[in-house]
Amino acid sequence: MADFNKTFFQKNETTQPKWHVIDAEGQVLGRIATRIADILRGKDKPQFTSHIDNGDYVVVVNIEKVVLTGDKWNQKEYRDYSGYRSGLKIKSAGEVLVRNPESLMERAVWGMLPKNILSRQILKKLKVYTGPNHPHKAQVDTSAAAE
Repeated sequence: MADFNKTFFQKNETTQPKWHVIDAEGQVLGRIATRIADILRGKDKPQFTSHIDNGDYVVVVNIEKVVLTGDKWNQKEYRDYSGYRSGLKIKSAGEVLVRNPESLMERAVWGMLPKNILSRQILKKLKVYTGPNHPHKAQVDTSAAAE
């Protein structure tokens, strides 16, 4: 007979990560980033354990076609500071999209993860690509790729 008075804890050895492909075309950046952050952490699974990385891999394609609401393409600022005087560089979301569209998604997901060592490990499972092609076709199950 099972003992129901024990708390379940996921172990690293028992995790079996899957691969998800998400098409960002026409989707709002913040809303898709929250969904991706939950998948990366494993919060969409019933056996979620906060101190174990039991999340899945996420491949995001067509990131250059993501949508921002309102006038955020011009008003939203991304700041990079080098540490030196006058080393602050401020770019609008539109400028970041032109130079490096992958960093839009990476920064949005990073902001939604807890700031600890585990989140740095979790963020390595996020793969972002411009265009519909990606090099992870062997890992992705084609029957579950239609998300």
